[in-house]
Amino acid sequence: QVLLAESGGGLVQAGGSLRLSCTASERTFGTYAMGWFRQAPGKEREFVAAINWRGDTIRYADSVKGRFTISRDVAKKTAALQMNSLKPEDTAVYYCAADRDSPWAAGASDTDYEYWGQGTQVTVSS
Repeated sequence: QVLLAESGGGLVQAGGSLRLSCTASERTFGTYAMGWFRQAPGKEREFVAAINWRGDTIRYADSVKGRFTISRDVAKKTAALQMNSLKPEDTAVYYCAADRDSPWAAGASDTDYEYWGQGTQVTVSS
């Protein structure tokens, strides 16, 4: 069982930046792919970004390309999501997730991930 904990959410004005972190409880974190998803009120959870276990495959949703950057630090057992040029439509609860079964991939479906954090709220004001 991998426990994931997100941090770094908050309130920011449009055009601002936030950095989300996801800390894993297991040393085997380095063998998992990691993903970020978000869910806005009244909407389905959607894919944001993913990175495979080696960091050589990265995928972004079209809506965040060029603004968000996903990264990972295996030694620190963390994954991060740097969010720049934030827009009000980025407002959502952001979740990190770990994919144990296909670590070579950077999956864009929430069904690819076995472990989930509790989420952190990001609110972007206009």
